[in-house]
Amino acid sequence: QTQLVESGGGLVQPGGSLRLSCAASVSIFSAYAMGWYRQAPGKQREFVATISSGGLTTYAASVKGRFTISRDSAKNTVYLQMNSLKPEDTAVYYCNAKHVWRSPSNYWGQGTQVTVSA
Repeated sequence: QTQLVESGGGLVQPGGSLRLSCAASVSIFSAYAMGWYRQAPGKQREFVATISSGGLTTYAASVKGRFTISRDSAKNTVYLQMNSLKPEDTAVYYCNAKHVWRSPSNYWGQGTQVTVSA
């Protein structure tokens, strides 16, 4: 059963902006920390950003200052606002829900493609 659904990916020019969305179920969104990971061609999946149920945020050094993660409790949705995009940001972006002790500890979305190219 699909628990996380990403949207908002697409083709953008370098320096442009894009906003990704991840819709989650009420039970997952309310109890899990939400985050974003990405996987570029030929590379391992890497951490991008996360936001706790309390609103605390963490970013990878490569995106800090350019990306902003947020969550909307009314819509059970987490967002990733991406600004000043670079070609190296090109990857499939995956929404993630993580919990320290619950099982399963992780839920993953299907991924959405982000391509930064002129």
